Amino acid sequence: MLDVPSRPAFIRPPGTVERQARAGQVIAPLSQLRTQKPGRLQVLLADGQSFRLGGNALLQLDAAGLNLSGGQIIAWINPGAVRRQPLRIRTRVGTASIQGTTVFIEDQPDGVLFLSWEGSVEVTASDGTVYTLSSGEVLRATPDGWVGPRRLSSEEVRQRRERSILLNGFEAPMETLPVIERDLGLTP
Repeated sequence: MLDVPSRPAFIRPPGTVERQARAGQVIAPLSQLRTQKPGRLQVLLADGQSFRLGGNALLQLDAAGLNLSGGQIIAWINPGAVRRQPLRIRTRVGTASIQGTTVFIEDQPDGVLFLSWEGSVEVTASDGTVYTLSSGEVLRATPDGWVGPRRLSSEEVRQRRERSILLNGFEAPMETLPVIERDLGLTP
């Protein structure tokens, strides 16, 4: 655990009870992480994967990647990290895969939103359909089906950057943030 800027935020290592998450805490494989609004946390794993959770998030670490059951996550692979396999984040509607890029996912009762903050993000729907998102594109799974991908307007990008609970308010750095701001025209 790298940073816990706001609570409530919890960790449950396998075979134990849930406890308060704290900065500097070592996370065992197969642990479960949970936040309750306004709780947020940031994690750096040994293989260079990093992610932030917020809102009412529930995430299970497992051997195949991350399993998000609700809430918000932004995940990235730190520049220079050596990964042979993409980082996979499973949701109830599909799986996002990244390798050297940054993805945001929000799982709410009315649907799941996937956003490529920078780079190429592959989303494989539960029915096997594959969508590829580029920087600044969103895809939404709704009860009526999949919508998108579509490119965010520059105003939508600016508003998301300014208001995001996962891009703002952390002491620990987000190594891909300068790339996001450059790719999406937020910096000169």
